[in-house]
Amino acid sequence: MKNSNTFWIIGIDEAGRGPLAGPVAVGLFAVRNNADTSWLHGIRDSKMLSEKKRVEWFNTIANKAKEMPESVIWSVELGSVSKINSDGISRTIHSCIEKLLHSFEDDSKVLLDGTLKAPLRFTDQITIIKGDAIEPFISAAAIIAKVMRDEYMTNLSKKFVSYDFESNKGYGTKAHRYAIRADGVCDEHRTLFIRKTLEDR
Repeated sequence: MKNSNTFWIIGIDEAGRGPLAGPVAVGLFAVRNNADTSWLHGIRDSKMLSEKKRVEWFNTIANKAKEMPESVIWSVELGSVSKINSDGISRTIHSCIEKLLHSFEDDSKVLLDGTLKAPLRFTDQITIIKGDAIEPFISAAAIIAKVMRDEYMTNLSKKFVSYDFESNKGYGTKAHRYAIRADGVCDEHRTLFIRKTLEDR
């Protein structure tokens, strides 16, 4: 039975489900149910925010977690390209969710975006279509996932210069597809995604 003073409310979302390259990122944002969350007022869907605004919100979340480590937690799990290539994107995302929730109690309330699901031991879980646009905890998780993945792809662009990962973040832009045709794939490309994309064009 829940103790109203102790359980966590958790938001979960992913970023990078559809790119041709790079990992998928799953973000987690958790707050004790009795903590003040008024500072989340105005947070929005990460896709509706500029890069600058996403980073500002990310820094706000990170700072709150430092100020109140017993009440606010954030985390991100990256599902590698090798796992995506071997297990598929859905299983990879589910594995990331399991890792993120591993240390949380069963009585935590879990809010997930889209079609995401938490492990069955979390009986109080709700999947919300377009949750990143209407549920602040999910919006925060989406921002965490997006900012961390973008940072990863920007760093990756220094190693694989020809694919311009800094700009396209691994998505299948016209220039990115051209680079794949010209230079082949690198270790950070999702082979099945690329075959399907190039066959369709």
